[in-house]
Amino acid sequence: MSEQWRRICCPIDFSTPSREATQVAVDLSRRFDSELQLLHVFHVPVYSFLDATVFPSARTLDELLERVDSLLLHWEQEAQRLGARRVVSAKVEGVPHVEIVRFARETNSSLIVMGTHGHTGVKHALIGSVAEKVVRSADCPVLTIRPSEA
Repeated sequence: MSEQWRRICCPIDFSTPSREATQVAVDLSRRFDSELQLLHVFHVPVYSFLDATVFPSARTLDELLERVDSLLLHWEQEAQRLGARRVVSAKVEGVPHVEIVRFARETNSSLIVMGTHGHTGVKHALIGSVAEKVVRSADCPVLTIRPSEA
């Protein structure tokens, strides 16, 4: 199996469920001597008013991306501290489940490890589940980690 899981993709949104999934991904990457890829997918907020579309200012977008880079670096360092030998991080803009599946496919990831927020009922119906959509469309196995408090 270690030959199978050479590259592990771990999508993160900087939440507690993502932190728990990262810990599992680090453990697996250490056990199987795999590269760990931390991926953050963001969506640029756009607002529509009447017939106009309003985009964030270049400064606001730069500040957002700087913050994402800072958080990714922190999470990358934390993964290394926890024992991951080879860690890379990336950020992409787009719809989370689409970009996670695309990234995993393009980087030949052999496993996706991701947290779930544990929403059920109406909240799940309204928000949907990124993890569920990734499970349905990924080319590789997906290991979902439910939050410990759920």
